[in-house]
Amino acid sequence: MSATAPAGNIARVALDVPLNRLFDYRLPEGVAAPAPGARVRVPFGRQRLIGLVIELAAGSDLPADRLKPIAAVLDGAPVMGAAVLELARWASDYYHHPLGEVIATALPKAVRGGAGLFALEEEWSVTDAGREALETGRLTRAPAQRELLELIGAHGPLREAALNGRLAGRAPRWRPAALALRGRGWLLRQCVSVPPLPAAPAAAAVTAPVPTPEQAAAVAAITAALGAFSTFVLHGLTGSGKTEVYLQVIEAALARSQRALVLVPEIGLTPQLVQRFARRLGTAPAVLHSGLTDVERLAAWRSAASGAAQIIVGTRSAVFAPVPDLGVIIVDEEHDASFKQHEGGFHYSARDLALVRAQRAQVPVVLGSATPSLETLQHVVSGRYRRLSLPRRAGQALAPRLALVDLRAHAVTSGLATPVVQAIGRHLAADGQVLAFLNRRGYAPTLLCTACGWVAGCAECDARLTVHQRSARLRCHHCGADAPLPQTCPQCGFAVRPVGQGTERVEERLRELFPQAPLVRVDRDVVRGRGDMDAAMDSINSGAARILVGTQMVTKGHDFQNMTLVVVLNADQGLFSTDFRAAERLAQTIVQVAGRAGRGARPGEVLIQTAYPEHPLLQTLMTEGYDGFARTALAERQAAAWPPFSRLAVLRASALSAPAALQFLTDARRLAGSPRAVRLLGPVPAAMARRAGRYHSQLLLESSDRVALHRLLGQWLARVADLPTARPVRWALDVDPLDLF
Repeated sequence: MSATAPAGNIARVALDVPLNRLFDYRLPEGVAAPAPGARVRVPFGRQRLIGLVIELAAGSDLPADRLKPIAAVLDGAPVMGAAVLELARWASDYYHHPLGEVIATALPKAVRGGAGLFALEEEWSVTDAGREALETGRLTRAPAQRELLELIGAHGPLREAALNGRLAGRAPRWRPAALALRGRGWLLRQCVSVPPLPAAPAAAAVTAPVPTPEQAAAVAAITAALGAFSTFVLHGLTGSGKTEVYLQVIEAALARSQRALVLVPEIGLTPQLVQRFARRLGTAPAVLHSGLTDVERLAAWRSAASGAAQIIVGTRSAVFAPVPDLGVIIVDEEHDASFKQHEGGFHYSARDLALVRAQRAQVPVVLGSATPSLETLQHVVSGRYRRLSLPRRAGQALAPRLALVDLRAHAVTSGLATPVVQAIGRHLAADGQVLAFLNRRGYAPTLLCTACGWVAGCAECDARLTVHQRSARLRCHHCGADAPLPQTCPQCGFAVRPVGQGTERVEERLRELFPQAPLVRVDRDVVRGRGDMDAAMDSINSGAARILVGTQMVTKGHDFQNMTLVVVLNADQGLFSTDFRAAERLAQTIVQVAGRAGRGARPGEVLIQTAYPEHPLLQTLMTEGYDGFARTALAERQAAAWPPFSRLAVLRASALSAPAALQFLTDARRLAGSPRAVRLLGPVPAAMARRAGRYHSQLLLESSDRVALHRLLGQWLARVADLPTARPVRWALDVDPLDLF
């Protein structure tokens, strides 16, 4: 029988490696035991990695002589508090993903690399030998050193920032002198922790508007629940003032000396929200999203962790933000698919984790949307969530008038039907603004030779290359492949032409039709750098631009006061998809983009171009609105036993050959056997089987019993990882997938 390590000397550590286990390390003698949530540097193979202590154990399954010692304890206090660590452990269990990689998602890169909870700043002080040098005048021939030594002797210890300020203009390059004095033993340099300063106060320049009765009722209900867990669905018509409800709820939480966590789906929505919060609440929120530099993200994380920030606003990964004294969580646009992480191995839903975090912290969570997800609405029906309705727009604004434009009955040029062109001209003449929405960037989705039928396809994907006319390039929007735009067919030499419309082509046509109307386009081709989105929105809000052409980026969260016409150029993209969620997404998109019209004092109009005006989805939206669509869609989902009436997980695999991916999934299915209460469907190739040079397949697991599904996953995945056919394959599990492709 192997001897075990002494009791209490084992630290179980999570490392950022793709292994679903913790690693045991021995604590060296004389080293204080690190608390759970503290970082340690440990040997791992030939590397030294930084990991997080999860727990201390009395023993290990490994013999004592095989346990490696911790190389260094990096923290005297945890960098990941108990609440966030508990959330990470829950997420690891629920999504069946290695805890170390979950923690890597939760912590900023700089913290994973060793940066501490507080910033470090140099502090300089005079030693006894330095004071003696001053008294004896031994620095008469080094005036810069003498001045620095006298300054620190008179006012020290002084930190780097103070020295920069005091010596500005006199001795801006004081560091060489300081280092020389340190070398002589006359100055001492130390690194001291600098807690973040409290958020800069922002004068409350905006007076809170008088709430509508519905807003007041919503605020009263949520604030009454502060201090306990409950879930509220703030279902408000676009423009109904959901943000005002958020502001008043946060104000109530701050009055209780608590803090607020606000999740938004996209980076582009954070600046305007942050500005509005700062103006109304008098404190600048800390902002966390992927568009920040590592230094900015670390500063915001430190501000949140220290309690200096009272409000934290962020995108998906901000659900793991350290928030002491958490009082309320708000998830804006809760239906948005951006809250689900699709890339990488850790496929988590920030909205769902927000619910778990709120429950464990015993605080209310608010899910806001004009188009709540069907899962959320079913929870309302079942009584698990409480619905708070804002059925009318704030102020004097009225809901826009919707109409369908039958593409079969009208001439269409570059994607614009004649009645739409006429309506645009009418609204521009009346000094209104126009939004043309098309969720397809580029000039055209296809380049075609009309002589031989050649189509420009991607060499790495089962996809066509998109024409980008302005840059004269062909690009794949799936793998990023890029090639020059040919003028003739490479197969037969005849001329080629672009087929279909993207935002670039629509922009070109609108500039031709309305040359006097300034136009701005918003898509990922033009919104690339920091500030691009703000500049585009400013041009619309200021009235400098009269026409906005945009993709999904403009469908939510933006308040265009003078936007009187919205045109949905292609409403048919989601009508006949094989994805069971496509109809829900299309309905949400139409309602959200329509909500950009008529938000000010002037009435709004929405025109929806379609070749299928009789389609039930469109007819239901026109006559019964989103609520009517949701009732019908939920009934269809229940009949088909699709979520929210069942639970899904999908095992995805990709390989350099199609047979390799399919064989791995076939072997994985065989390992699962015939489990009770869980159906296995597939494996089958993905809808786009080849992407970025790899062949993709998937195996779907479905069950009406969540416990049974997770029991199977827990037992099955460890065996799947050991399959011989897994070696040439990349695979990942997605629990509660939003996309089946």
